[in-house]
Amino acid sequence: MALPLSFHPSANFSARLLAPNSSFDWASLPQRHPNKELTRLPTGRPLRIPRIQHDFGSSARRPSRQRVKLIAQWRSQVKAAFSKSWQSYKTHAWLFDELEPVSGRGTNTFGGWAATLVDSLDTLWIMDMKDEFYEAVAAVAVLDWANTTDTACNFFETTIRHLGGLLAAFDLSHEDVLLMKAIELGDMLYVAFDTPSHMPPFWFDFKKAKDGTLVAGNHDPSASVTTSSLEFTRLAQLTGDDKYYDAIARVTRFLEDAQNATRLPGMWPTFFDMQVVDTESIRTGQTSLAWENGFTLGALADSLYEYLPKMHALLGGLDPVYEKLYRGAMDAVTANVLFRPMLPGGDDILFAGTVFVEDNGPRLDTEGQHLACFVGGMYGLGGKLFDIPDHVALGNKLARGCGWGYGSFPTGVLPEIFGFRTCPTLEGCPWTADKDADPATTSQMHIQRGFKQARDARYILRPEAIESIFYLYRITGEEDLRDIAWDMFESIRRSTETELAFSAIPDVTATCKTEKSDSMESFWLSETLKYFYLIFSEADLISLDDYVLNTEAHPLRRPKR
Repeated sequence: MALPLSFHPSANFSARLLAPNSSFDWASLPQRHPNKELTRLPTGRPLRIPRIQHDFGSSARRPSRQRVKLIAQWRSQVKAAFSKSWQSYKTHAWLFDELEPVSGRGTNTFGGWAATLVDSLDTLWIMDMKDEFYEAVAAVAVLDWANTTDTACNFFETTIRHLGGLLAAFDLSHEDVLLMKAIELGDMLYVAFDTPSHMPPFWFDFKKAKDGTLVAGNHDPSASVTTSSLEFTRLAQLTGDDKYYDAIARVTRFLEDAQNATRLPGMWPTFFDMQVVDTESIRTGQTSLAWENGFTLGALADSLYEYLPKMHALLGGLDPVYEKLYRGAMDAVTANVLFRPMLPGGDDILFAGTVFVEDNGPRLDTEGQHLACFVGGMYGLGGKLFDIPDHVALGNKLARGCGWGYGSFPTGVLPEIFGFRTCPTLEGCPWTADKDADPATTSQMHIQRGFKQARDARYILRPEAIESIFYLYRITGEEDLRDIAWDMFESIRRSTETELAFSAIPDVTATCKTEKSDSMESFWLSETLKYFYLIFSEADLISLDDYVLNTEAHPLRRPKR
């Protein structure tokens, strides 16, 4: 049955709109690998969780009127950048997944389900662009998840961008059609767990899913199979249907069983074999956990760790497993993954690298990744939720490290992958001449001293650095973080702006006009510009004490006592 949609009074649409169901009902498929018993969504009164946000109302150092006015101007300029990007998407790529911001063409990269539109819904609401929001809702109302030319979708990306985007937009606006479309999509993605091991594959193959022949992968990125807990939990909370929570609870129990059975106890390897995940095989070492030797908070594993404290918050602390997993993981990360670069000024900042466990023990590769810049925010959030002040301090150093990195390149923007000379401990060390620096530095003399190289010099409009700066500002109230954010925004705008919108660039070390890559992923509007807007907004706009933001920055409402 079609569901009526009520529109905002100012929207130029009919007061009610019938939203058709998708042409294939995934909920009607029989389960080939049913569970004997569902794991129920935890219920009951949420625990008393520590406050996350700084008490801005009682701050002894309130910003001056002039400062408040300046911040408002910065916020306005961020909104202008979003509006420019959105209007160009509407004009040149409406209902396509992405706009190519140089050529002005639309392109489909995520099933053709209007990824930029769905990903931007909550940003439109947050920036008070209500007419544009309801116009987008009308387009979402007629999306058909069966209408795609692709044979499969990326389970991870579809979950965080589309399902997360719909749930957040519903939590903000309470428009029923958004929940209806989320349920349709959730039912499709739920089938990904109907495999012999009850674990989802990286690629959700539509035909195999319908035929009952879907299997989990034997070498899948750990983030891709573990980053659906927030979205499926919120869907279970909103619908009362335990099946969604049951699906991700099995993944969580696998993480719990495996946490100390890896080659770096506390952390999980970058790749998983999800075809055999029973407790017995983990105990006897008969899984890839016994020989996978790479461990990182960067690409392929990042959001596995990010979701641990966030799940604790979304469940109101009613399942203690997430605190246990977070504490164990961060103990291992702090001891093995974090590093302090050796710098001429002795800056007390940190980055996260990658560990390879070899026969003679762990070896730290001190390459940083822009993707791993989210780690500062994760430490800050976990430190507040679990009352670990040292984690807030570490988070501050990590966030400021990525902010410092932006100012270290000619464009003022941090690259994808970069390497450092490093100190032997997190406490620091004196600067020494860089005679042992990577020879690549000789061809990149415009990179600040302390860096060895920028191995992947691209910037693709990523949000992770401003994400952590935003979190640490909301957590600590340290006003200079907003100045760092503004410098970052100005540099990004200067280096990436096109006539139509904003584009990825291939080389942040360029000293002249930057080349443009003609790519603008949906996270530019969903994450990057949203975080910039929020850090220059009042602290009660998407308060971290009211919402949990998924890895695509979609705010999901937290339960209250």
